[in-house]
Amino acid sequence: MRAVVALGGNALSPADGTGTVAEMRAALTATSERLADLVERGVELVISHGNGPQVGRILLQQEYAAEHVPPMPMDVCGAESQGQVGYLLVQALDSALRRRRLATRALCLVTQVVVDGRDPAFRRPTKPVGPSYPRPEAQRIAHETGHVFTIQPDKRWRRVVASPKPVRFVEEVPLLQVIEAGHVVVAAGGGGVPVVEHRRELRGVEAVVDKDLTAARLASLVHADVLLILTAVERVEVGFGTPKARALSRLTVTEARDLLAAGEFPAGSMGPKVEACVEFVSTGGPRAVIAGLADAVDAVFGDAGTTIVGDGADG
Repeated sequence: MRAVVALGGNALSPADGTGTVAEMRAALTATSERLADLVERGVELVISHGNGPQVGRILLQQEYAAEHVPPMPMDVCGAESQGQVGYLLVQALDSALRRRRLATRALCLVTQVVVDGRDPAFRRPTKPVGPSYPRPEAQRIAHETGHVFTIQPDKRWRRVVASPKPVRFVEEVPLLQVIEAGHVVVAAGGGGVPVVEHRRELRGVEAVVDKDLTAARLASLVHADVLLILTAVERVEVGFGTPKARALSRLTVTEARDLLAAGEFPAGSMGPKVEACVEFVSTGGPRAVIAGLADAVDAVFGDAGTTIVGDGADG
């Protein structure tokens, strides 16, 4: 069995997103034990992950040091966060695999994802990145840099960038070769580094690709048997946060689309995860599961999480 596992922020660092390296290592050690459980059961793993807190810290560090060190563009910051999280994750996972005397090794592949330069998202940037600011500070930064800011629910202002859809991966051939060799690959972290292609040349762009949609595209590329999105909740719920909340164990693609259209899954939380599952299954993927980290093995082999299947799938 082959699975693409998309790790949420809770699997990478403390919930407040301000963890030290030691705290990140502790979180990743616990995460790696669950992943190693899957490898021990014979599952071929391809792992993707978020990078929101990590890239946010990089942007904040750049701002504090801007008078002394030239800041890097968004695509370079994304690549830096891929390397940072990937290094810590494969180190923890490789140690877990060695303790179990498994021959499988883990490695990180900094991954570029090609996007369409004419994607409408570039005309309407919506993805918040970096720290929050009071309005005067946001206006000053916008004037000096040309960055776009929007007001957030907390009445502070954050920079927003485009979030175009992933088209393909630059490193597809080596990625598949490593997987076929039987090793675990951490790839396309944070949605991958967004690039556009022009006359056979690549150029990074100021954007962030949704990490869950990238995981769905990755799962299709490697012909995964399951897309597993691990998050902070055990199952997807309708009526979340209300007295009528109800956990769901199974959805068809049509049911999931209807609930998305009804606004049951907000864009800032469960929405992108459900959309990614729908994308994978509707383009030929066998099934997708959203589950809690502790239930990773049961989500693949047993009865855990919320499974999304095609409309004609058996129960």
